[in-house]
Amino acid sequence: MQRTVDYHNGKVLMIDQTRIPHELVVLELDTPEAVADAIKTMKVRGAPAIGVAAALGVALAAKAAESPQDYASGQAAPKHSPGDVSALYDRVERAGQMLRATRPTAVNLFWGIDRMLQAARECVSRNCSVDEVRASIDELARAMVEEDEQVCRKIGEHGAALLPDQGHVLTHCNAGALACVSYGTALGVIRAAVEAGKRIHVYADETRPRLQGMKLTCFELVRDSIPVTVISDNMAGSLMRAGRIDCVVVGADRIAANGDVANKIGTYSVAVLAHHHGIPFYVAAPTSTIDFSLPSGDQIPIEERSHDEVTHIDGQRICPVGVDVINPSFDVTPAALVTAIITEKGIAYPPYKQSLKA
Repeated sequence: MQRTVDYHNGKVLMIDQTRIPHELVVLELDTPEAVADAIKTMKVRGAPAIGVAAALGVALAAKAAESPQDYASGQAAPKHSPGDVSALYDRVERAGQMLRATRPTAVNLFWGIDRMLQAARECVSRNCSVDEVRASIDELARAMVEEDEQVCRKIGEHGAALLPDQGHVLTHCNAGALACVSYGTALGVIRAAVEAGKRIHVYADETRPRLQGMKLTCFELVRDSIPVTVISDNMAGSLMRAGRIDCVVVGADRIAANGDVANKIGTYSVAVLAHHHGIPFYVAAPTSTIDFSLPSGDQIPIEERSHDEVTHIDGQRICPVGVDVINPSFDVTPAALVTAIITEKGIAYPPYKQSLKA
């Protein structure tokens, strides 16, 4: 499958995930505003994917001519000559601020933006020319696309050893190629296990309310000819009790320093069920998802999304008018329920305060 996010001829290429599974549409975006909108409306989603997408949005800002509008506030931008390095840095800084405001939970978003701005600052400190600053940002953007795919393959390589030679794996939401540049984190572990000759069958939670498990995870696995069965979100416990699930593998949008994990809403319930039934619960994520500035998951900001995601399916209302709704996009799974955290640098086991740092 084409990369979920790519960078070619000065444009960001992006699979529109809101159109899957009905059709595979690739967007061509050439402004940071368009990238920000794609992140906010979940045309692109998944922590690694939005981290790279946001970085590429900054790269587009660096390539653009001087914009008459301030990206962050709509105020007129300060006037500079086209060759002014400070004007270029102001432009990418404003783009970074706009992109930061799109979604609050996945730390990769901020990580990607910060890497781009740091590269720009380093160039400015060396008195580089405008062309040199742009070239440096452009080079880093391309490198981050390649890097993300290699990181996912490393995660898969490490995590495949944890899966049974033959068995059933439950996953929640989508932490596959569509959540990354390519290959995936949780699904990367499953892909690597299958490539190693293991006979894996996947149970995919439908993942209400946006149904990313049913729409996206199943889409990926069917295309890869990996056996998959979709289940409703309230079936996992029953299957575990019947001995039909051997382990759980999920992704993450932010991991606190103590190993608490923020992931798609419903992950916590799956972790509690797995713990009760003595089933391993694995989290697969790049080290860029670890936020050492937060001592625990209590400090992770949780995004609250539109009530329409709960009350409607594909534009059709399924809930009586006047009913109150809460719709947090993520929940936090305490580290005590996590068997291991699989990263590109190896596998971390409890106690996570020590192992994640190592």
